[in-house]
Amino acid sequence: MRVLFTVSAWKGHWYPLVPLGWALQASGHEVRVACAPSQGEDLARAGLTPVPVLGELDMVFLARLQNVWNAQAGRWPYAGLPPHPVTGAPLRSLSEFSFADFARESGARLAGPTRVSHDAAVDLARRWRPDLVVHELLSMEGLLAARVLGVPAVLHLWGPAGTHEDEPGLRLRPEDPTGSFARYGVGELGPDLVEHVVDPCPRALRPRTSARRLPMRYVPYNGPAYGGPGHNGSGDGNLGHNGSSYGGLGHDGSGDGGPGHNGPDRGGPGAAAPGEPAGSARPRVCVVWGNSVARMVGPQAGVLPTVVEAAAGLDVEVVVTANAADAAALGPLPPNVRVLENRPLHQVLPGCAAVVHHGGAGVLMTALAAGVPQLALPCAMDQFLNGRRLAASGAGLTVPAHRADVPRTRQALTELLERPAHRTAAEELRREMLALPSPLRLVADLEELAAR
Repeated sequence: MRVLFTVSAWKGHWYPLVPLGWALQASGHEVRVACAPSQGEDLARAGLTPVPVLGELDMVFLARLQNVWNAQAGRWPYAGLPPHPVTGAPLRSLSEFSFADFARESGARLAGPTRVSHDAAVDLARRWRPDLVVHELLSMEGLLAARVLGVPAVLHLWGPAGTHEDEPGLRLRPEDPTGSFARYGVGELGPDLVEHVVDPCPRALRPRTSARRLPMRYVPYNGPAYGGPGHNGSGDGNLGHNGSSYGGLGHDGSGDGGPGHNGPDRGGPGAAAPGEPAGSARPRVCVVWGNSVARMVGPQAGVLPTVVEAAAGLDVEVVVTANAADAAALGPLPPNVRVLENRPLHQVLPGCAAVVHHGGAGVLMTALAAGVPQLALPCAMDQFLNGRRLAASGAGLTVPAHRADVPRTRQALTELLERPAHRTAAEELRREMLALPSPLRLVADLEELAAR
């Protein structure tokens, strides 16, 4: 059969879809990925066939705009104001970005590219005639194309955020501000228009949706290369999705990675290699942070030095995955802290007693697949939702980033390390995820769906 994927212009949104694309191809099916031109090269290097016809939706602008809306509604938790949606500079007052600015900028940055994507996806689908369409939460042009052709559409979720979330200030429910769905005569876009979802989550973190669930084991994927900017486990270019790595199609979820990238390391002498048991009796703590969040939230999201100081003050071995710029900003490191660049996270997590991160879906799901207890320090977007569901599962704790000073972070990390219940819950969730169908097994369900 022919399967059309549609993806948004943000790598962290489509990384989770790659293993399913591989599985379909390995089963003999044709796969094409409709994307924005900026995503074409990375998709090709990932082993999928891109069709770069979609609009370039400005995801950074979209996230900044949402932050300004939240601040105007009194839902901004930080002392400083969010960045200006266009320039990225800190706002001096909320009136600095007006409704007139929104109307002008949203037309060029949001409505225009969205309409281009809708029309391009429909045109491509009419010409290529797919039997099935797979899309993600911010690429609803796939659902539109499927409706126009009368073929099934499947929404591939990233993690705990579903189609029917009622999180205040989180705008992830499917909507169509351009009116394209009505223009093509397929009704109004809303959450209930989504009929099938690929759900990679264990029950405790299950996304809210009215759609039929297609459970699939989470297989980590970190991008088309281990080296280079944005592919270092901390990920620049991921909307909170920075914890994936290469994994086999039917693998057990901890990844197969192949030969690891020997990226530069710095820090304490004699530290054990990632992916191996710790070289000392001290527990190992992994700290994962990326600079993509700071582009959307501003300098108040830069809590990495605080986290490192909090962790380094404990009797632990600390491994920080970060890009070169973030690593350099840390300055001189304590003897028990080591920085790794260009390492897939799934190769770092085995042997770790805990992982600290900002609550993005990618690192959250990769840590769940590895069975490692987590401390989430959410900053914005879906990270707060992810953090709350993580804490409710017992497999981790959550401290909002705006409250994450050194004492509070150290206290939470100490509890995570000393309470066996967190490790037990994390291991139980890992076992549950391993029991889910692999991407290869899910292909049979998709074949059946397309044949109806």
